[in-house]
Amino acid sequence: MRITEDCIACDVCIPYCPVKAISMGDDIAQINDDECVECGVCFRSGVCPTDAFQETPLEWPRIIRKVLSDPLVESPDTRVPGRGTEEVKTNEVSGRIKLGWAGIAIELGRPGVGTRFTDVQKVTMAMAAMGGVFEHENPVTFWITDQKTGKLREDILNEKSLSAIVEVAFPIDKLKAAIQKLQEVSKQLDTVCSVVTAVKVSPDGSFSTDKIFKELGLTPYPNSKNNVGLGRPLFKFEEVS
Repeated sequence: MRITEDCIACDVCIPYCPVKAISMGDDIAQINDDECVECGVCFRSGVCPTDAFQETPLEWPRIIRKVLSDPLVESPDTRVPGRGTEEVKTNEVSGRIKLGWAGIAIELGRPGVGTRFTDVQKVTMAMAAMGGVFEHENPVTFWITDQKTGKLREDILNEKSLSAIVEVAFPIDKLKAAIQKLQEVSKQLDTVCSVVTAVKVSPDGSFSTDKIFKELGLTPYPNSKNNVGLGRPLFKFEEVS
């Protein structure tokens, strides 16, 4: 994103940037390229009275900023817009998470903070060390060069986005150790981090994660996204009494 000479220094655009990358220079507003995540909020808001914001062609690796920060842009790898998979917090269409497994979605960053991929790599390496299986339809997974170590491509480590989601699955008996490892690495992050776990309801109606969270001293907040018939399941449902 760039600001053209049409800018009249009215400064009305400054509050619209979710990562505070816009500031007022001597004559016109200016964008800090290192902080800008190419989300396009300033451009799409229409707040500029002279239409001074101009989108610019992006090349690799900067393009990943827009892929993860602009919800209107599809990932060239997954062909899905947004930071994760189509159903990052649900399991009702593809049935990726089976009985006996738990999925973890770890979101780093938020509007106002953002995240660097140096921090994302800390998480992917920690989860790889615990034997996690990365979700292959997630954009971040495509940028992992070695899934055994969780190392990311060197050329993206200094890139920044509004947020990035790491999706990884563990057998249920490894979940406790994985969360403990995540708690440990979260102290090393220079951003915020939120975690969602996904698990199939057991045949008796219980959640296999409840005991684990209790042992860890964590209070889960159960939520669900329910299929109202608009999405057709791609797998056969297992009957739950």
